[in-house]
Amino acid sequence: MSVQVPHNDAPVRTVGRLESALRAQRAAGRKLLVPYVTGGLGADWVDIVRALAVAGADGIEVGIPFSDPVMDGEVIQAASQRALTQGATPRSVLSGIASAEVDTPIAVMTYYNLIARAGDKRMAAELARSGVAAAILPDLPLEEAGPWCAEADAAGIETVMLAAPTTPDARLARLAERGRGFLYAVGLLGVTGERSQLAESALAIARRCKQVTDLPVLVGVGVSNASQAKAICEVADGVVIGSALVRRILEGAGPDGAGEFIAELRQALDT
Repeated sequence: MSVQVPHNDAPVRTVGRLESALRAQRAAGRKLLVPYVTGGLGADWVDIVRALAVAGADGIEVGIPFSDPVMDGEVIQAASQRALTQGATPRSVLSGIASAEVDTPIAVMTYYNLIARAGDKRMAAELARSGVAAAILPDLPLEEAGPWCAEADAAGIETVMLAAPTTPDARLARLAERGRGFLYAVGLLGVTGERSQLAESALAIARRCKQVTDLPVLVGVGVSNASQAKAICEVADGVVIGSALVRRILEGAGPDGAGEFIAELRQALDT
Protein backbone atom coordinates (compact mmCIF):
# COMPACT_ATOMS: atom_id res chain seq x y z
CA MET A 1 0.00 0.00 0.00
CA SER A 2 1.29 3.47 -0.85
CA VAL A 3 0.63 6.73 0.96
CA GLN A 4 1.06 10.35 -0.01
CA VAL A 5 3.07 12.88 1.94
CA PRO A 6 4.36 16.39 1.30
CA HIS A 7 8.12 16.46 0.70
CA ASN A 8 10.31 19.56 1.09
CA ASP A 9 7.38 21.87 0.24
CA ALA A 10 7.03 20.07 -3.11
CA PRO A 11 3.67 18.86 -4.43
CA VAL A 12 2.24 15.79 -2.75
CA ARG A 13 3.86 12.64 -4.14
CA THR A 14 3.25 8.93 -3.87
CA VAL A 15 5.39 7.05 -1.38
CA GLY A 16 6.06 3.38 -1.97
CA ARG A 17 6.42 0.32 0.25
CA LEU A 18 10.03 0.78 1.30
CA GLU A 19 9.74 4.43 2.24
CA SER A 20 6.40 3.86 3.97
CA ALA A 21 7.88 1.05 6.06
CA LEU A 22 10.98 3.03 6.99
CA ARG A 23 8.98 6.13 7.86
CA ALA A 24 6.65 4.10 10.06
CA GLN A 25 9.52 2.48 11.95
CA ARG A 26 11.25 5.83 12.38
CA ALA A 27 8.05 7.38 13.70
CA ALA A 28 7.89 4.56 16.26
CA GLY A 29 11.35 5.55 17.50
CA ARG A 30 13.26 2.71 15.88
CA LYS A 31 16.68 3.06 14.26
CA LEU A 32 16.66 1.55 10.79
CA LEU A 33 18.73 -1.44 9.73
CA VAL A 34 19.10 -2.49 6.09
CA PRO A 35 21.50 -5.38 5.44
CA TYR A 36 22.92 -6.16 2.01
CA VAL A 37 23.31 -9.64 0.54
CA THR A 38 24.61 -10.62 -2.89
CA GLY A 39 21.88 -12.34 -4.87
CA GLY A 40 22.83 -15.76 -6.17
CA LEU A 41 25.64 -16.21 -3.65
CA GLY A 42 25.32 -19.88 -2.80
CA ALA A 43 22.36 -22.21 -2.97
CA ASP A 44 20.99 -20.88 0.31
CA TRP A 45 20.99 -17.14 -0.46
CA VAL A 46 17.19 -16.92 -0.49
CA ASP A 47 17.11 -18.55 2.94
CA ILE A 48 19.61 -15.91 4.06
CA VAL A 49 17.19 -13.20 2.88
CA ARG A 50 14.46 -14.83 4.95
CA ALA A 51 16.78 -15.04 7.96
CA LEU A 52 17.60 -11.33 7.71
CA ALA A 53 13.91 -10.49 7.73
CA VAL A 54 13.32 -12.63 10.82
CA ALA A 55 16.37 -11.07 12.53
CA GLY A 56 14.84 -7.60 12.42
CA ALA A 57 15.88 -5.97 9.15
CA ASP A 58 13.70 -2.99 8.24
CA GLY A 59 14.57 -3.41 4.58
CA ILE A 60 16.85 -5.76 2.68
CA GLU A 61 19.21 -4.79 -0.13
CA VAL A 62 19.87 -7.57 -2.64
CA GLY A 63 22.73 -7.11 -5.06
CA ILE A 64 22.30 -8.26 -8.65
CA PRO A 65 25.85 -9.37 -9.52
CA PHE A 66 27.67 -7.46 -12.23
CA SER A 67 31.12 -8.10 -13.68
CA ASP A 68 32.40 -4.53 -13.18
CA PRO A 69 31.05 -3.37 -9.78
CA VAL A 70 32.71 0.05 -9.59
CA MET A 71 31.38 0.96 -6.13
CA ASP A 72 32.21 -2.35 -4.49
CA GLY A 73 35.35 -3.28 -2.63
CA GLU A 74 37.17 -6.58 -2.36
CA VAL A 75 34.58 -8.51 -0.36
CA ILE A 76 31.52 -7.72 -2.44
CA GLN A 77 33.51 -8.03 -5.66
CA ALA A 78 34.49 -11.53 -4.57
CA ALA A 79 30.89 -12.32 -3.71
CA SER A 80 29.64 -11.04 -7.07
CA GLN A 81 32.25 -13.06 -8.95
CA ARG A 82 31.41 -16.21 -7.01
CA ALA A 83 27.70 -15.70 -7.69
CA LEU A 84 28.33 -15.16 -11.41
CA THR A 85 30.51 -18.27 -11.54
CA GLN A 86 27.68 -20.20 -9.89
CA GLY A 87 25.34 -19.06 -12.66
CA ALA A 88 23.57 -16.06 -11.18
CA THR A 89 21.74 -13.85 -13.68
CA PRO A 90 19.41 -10.88 -13.21
CA ARG A 91 16.47 -13.13 -13.98
CA SER A 92 17.53 -15.83 -11.51
CA VAL A 93 18.08 -13.27 -8.75
CA LEU A 94 14.68 -11.69 -9.34
CA SER A 95 13.10 -15.15 -9.33
CA GLY A 96 14.78 -15.83 -5.99
CA ILE A 97 13.48 -12.58 -4.54
CA ALA A 98 9.97 -13.48 -5.65
CA SER A 99 10.26 -16.90 -4.03
CA ALA A 100 11.49 -15.48 -0.72
CA GLU A 101 7.99 -14.19 0.11
CA VAL A 102 9.09 -11.89 2.93
CA ASP A 103 7.09 -8.93 4.20
CA THR A 104 10.26 -6.85 4.61
CA PRO A 105 10.63 -4.51 1.59
CA ILE A 106 13.47 -5.45 -0.76
CA ALA A 107 15.62 -3.05 -2.77
CA VAL A 108 17.90 -4.32 -5.50
CA MET A 109 21.34 -2.80 -5.99
CA THR A 110 23.00 -3.12 -9.37
CA TYR A 111 24.61 -1.12 -12.15
CA TYR A 112 22.89 0.71 -14.94
CA ASN A 113 24.50 -1.37 -17.69
CA LEU A 114 22.13 -4.19 -16.77
CA ILE A 115 19.15 -1.82 -16.84
CA ALA A 116 20.18 -0.30 -20.18
CA ARG A 117 20.57 -3.72 -21.76
CA ALA A 118 17.06 -4.77 -20.77
CA GLY A 119 15.51 -1.33 -21.24
CA ASP A 120 14.16 0.98 -18.54
CA LYS A 121 10.51 0.06 -19.00
CA ARG A 122 11.09 -3.67 -19.18
CA MET A 123 13.40 -3.79 -16.17
CA ALA A 124 11.10 -1.63 -14.03
CA ALA A 125 8.23 -3.96 -14.86
CA GLU A 126 10.33 -7.06 -14.08
CA LEU A 127 11.33 -5.63 -10.71
CA ALA A 128 7.70 -4.91 -9.88
CA ARG A 129 6.57 -8.41 -10.92
CA SER A 130 9.25 -9.91 -8.66
CA GLY A 131 7.99 -8.02 -5.63
CA VAL A 132 10.93 -5.59 -5.49
CA ALA A 133 10.15 -2.26 -3.84
CA ALA A 134 13.15 -0.14 -4.82
CA ALA A 135 16.32 0.11 -6.90
CA ILE A 136 19.76 1.49 -6.03
CA LEU A 137 21.90 2.32 -9.08
CA PRO A 138 25.17 3.87 -7.92
CA ASP A 139 26.54 4.56 -11.40
CA LEU A 140 23.46 6.40 -12.71
CA PRO A 141 23.99 10.15 -12.18
CA LEU A 142 21.06 12.30 -11.15
CA GLU A 143 21.41 14.33 -14.35
CA GLU A 144 20.92 11.21 -16.49
CA ALA A 145 18.36 9.42 -14.33
CA GLY A 146 15.21 10.99 -15.78
CA PRO A 147 14.17 8.23 -18.23
CA TRP A 148 14.78 5.45 -15.70
CA CYS A 149 13.03 7.32 -12.88
CA ALA A 150 9.98 7.96 -15.06
CA GLU A 151 9.59 4.26 -15.82
CA ALA A 152 10.39 3.26 -12.24
CA ASP A 153 7.83 5.69 -10.83
CA ALA A 154 5.20 4.37 -13.25
CA ALA A 155 5.93 0.79 -12.18
CA GLY A 156 5.90 1.62 -8.45
CA ILE A 157 9.65 1.13 -8.03
CA GLU A 158 11.35 3.61 -5.69
CA THR A 159 14.71 4.93 -6.91
CA VAL A 160 17.11 5.42 -4.00
CA MET A 161 19.61 8.22 -4.58
CA LEU A 162 23.16 8.23 -3.19
CA ALA A 163 24.85 11.28 -1.68
CA ALA A 164 28.65 11.29 -1.46
CA PRO A 165 30.65 13.25 1.13
CA THR A 166 31.77 15.64 -1.62
CA THR A 167 28.27 16.39 -2.93
CA PRO A 168 27.68 20.18 -3.11
CA ASP A 169 24.78 21.54 -1.08
CA ALA A 170 22.66 22.50 -4.09
CA ARG A 171 23.02 19.07 -5.65
CA LEU A 172 22.36 17.36 -2.32
CA ALA A 173 18.98 19.09 -2.16
CA ARG A 174 18.15 17.90 -5.70
CA LEU A 175 19.15 14.34 -4.82
CA ALA A 176 16.90 14.44 -1.79
CA GLU A 177 14.00 15.82 -3.81
CA ARG A 178 14.31 13.14 -6.50
CA GLY A 179 15.04 10.32 -4.06
CA ARG A 180 12.51 7.72 -3.01
CA GLY A 181 12.68 5.05 -0.32
CA PHE A 182 15.52 6.61 1.62
CA LEU A 183 18.50 8.86 0.99
CA TYR A 184 21.66 6.75 0.91
CA ALA A 185 24.43 8.76 2.59
CA VAL A 186 27.75 7.31 1.43
CA GLY A 187 29.97 7.32 4.50
CA LEU A 188 33.34 7.83 2.85
CA LEU A 189 35.05 8.26 -0.48
CA GLY A 190 36.15 5.03 -2.09
CA VAL A 191 34.64 1.58 -2.39
CA THR A 192 32.65 -0.54 0.03
CA GLY A 193 34.48 -2.47 2.72
CA GLU A 194 34.90 -2.91 6.45
CA ARG A 195 36.77 -0.21 8.36
CA SER A 196 38.27 -0.36 11.86
CA GLN A 197 36.99 3.13 12.68
CA LEU A 198 33.96 5.12 11.64
CA ALA A 199 35.00 7.93 9.28
CA GLU A 200 34.22 11.50 10.30
CA SER A 201 32.88 11.97 6.79
CA ALA A 202 30.08 9.51 7.61
CA LEU A 203 28.83 11.69 10.45
CA ALA A 204 29.26 14.82 8.35
CA ILE A 205 27.27 13.61 5.35
CA ALA A 206 24.55 12.26 7.64
CA ARG A 207 24.16 15.68 9.26
CA ARG A 208 24.06 17.42 5.89
CA CYS A 209 21.44 15.03 4.54
CA LYS A 210 19.25 15.43 7.61
CA GLN A 211 19.32 19.21 7.11
CA VAL A 212 17.84 19.06 3.61
CA THR A 213 15.26 16.24 3.69
CA ASP A 214 12.61 14.45 5.67
CA LEU A 215 13.38 11.23 3.81
CA PRO A 216 14.86 8.55 6.04
CA VAL A 217 18.64 9.02 5.91
CA LEU A 218 20.71 5.82 6.08
CA VAL A 219 24.49 5.70 6.05
CA GLY A 220 26.32 2.93 4.23
CA VAL A 221 29.92 2.20 3.17
CA GLY A 222 32.34 1.90 6.07
CA VAL A 223 29.81 0.92 8.76
CA SER A 224 31.11 -2.43 9.95
CA ASN A 225 29.95 -3.34 13.45
CA ALA A 226 27.45 -2.64 16.20
CA SER A 227 29.38 0.18 17.87
CA GLN A 228 29.84 2.00 14.58
CA ALA A 229 26.17 1.51 13.74
CA LYS A 230 25.11 2.96 17.09
CA ALA A 231 27.43 5.93 16.65
CA ILE A 232 26.13 6.80 13.20
CA CYS A 233 22.53 6.43 14.37
CA GLU A 234 23.09 9.27 16.82
CA VAL A 235 22.90 11.42 13.68
CA ALA A 236 21.31 9.34 10.91
CA ASP A 237 18.04 7.41 10.89
CA GLY A 238 19.77 4.13 10.21
CA VAL A 239 22.52 2.14 8.53
CA VAL A 240 23.17 -0.12 5.57
CA ILE A 241 25.43 -3.06 6.46
CA GLY A 242 27.05 -4.81 3.51
CA SER A 243 30.65 -6.00 3.52
CA ALA A 244 30.66 -7.15 7.15
CA LEU A 245 27.69 -9.42 6.46
CA VAL A 246 28.85 -10.61 3.05
CA ARG A 247 32.27 -11.52 4.44
CA ARG A 248 30.59 -13.80 6.95
CA ILE A 249 28.53 -15.40 4.18
CA LEU A 250 31.65 -15.97 2.08
CA GLU A 251 33.21 -17.61 5.12
CA GLY A 252 30.29 -20.02 5.35
CA ALA A 253 27.98 -18.35 7.87
CA GLY A 254 24.80 -19.55 6.17
CA PRO A 255 21.29 -18.38 7.11
CA ASP A 256 21.78 -18.99 10.83
CA GLY A 257 25.06 -17.12 11.05
CA ALA A 258 23.83 -14.25 8.90
CA GLY A 259 20.68 -13.95 10.98
CA GLU A 260 22.64 -13.99 14.22
CA PHE A 261 24.88 -11.14 13.05
CA ILE A 262 21.94 -8.97 12.04
CA ALA A 263 20.11 -9.84 15.27
CA GLU A 264 23.14 -8.60 17.23
CA LEU A 265 23.10 -5.33 15.32
CA ARG A 266 19.35 -5.05 15.81
CA GLN A 267 19.73 -5.49 19.56
CA ALA A 268 22.52 -2.90 19.70
CA LEU A 269 20.43 -0.33 17.87
CA ASP A 270 17.42 -1.02 20.09
CA THR A 271 19.28 -0.49 23.36
